[in-house]
Amino acid sequence: MYWTLELANYLVDAPWPATKDELIDYAIRTGAPLEVVENLQDLEQEEDPYESIEEIWADYPTTDDYFFNEDEF
Repeated sequence: MYWTLELANYLVDAPWPATKDELIDYAIRTGAPLEVVENLQDLEQEEDPYESIEEIWADYPTTDDYFFNEDEF
């Protein structure tokens, strides 16, 4: 299983929280690439739904990763 920013972006608008099966269904319905569906199928089946993309891909960049001080410019 591998994630890239391009692949993960297909799940940003998913109906969070969502179970593994709901995410797979969402990816198929929205026409996400096969790699996204395969990555989701490789996830462990958990009883609790996933709350966000960060629970699936821990390295997903957040807005904090792009923070800069606008006063410096």
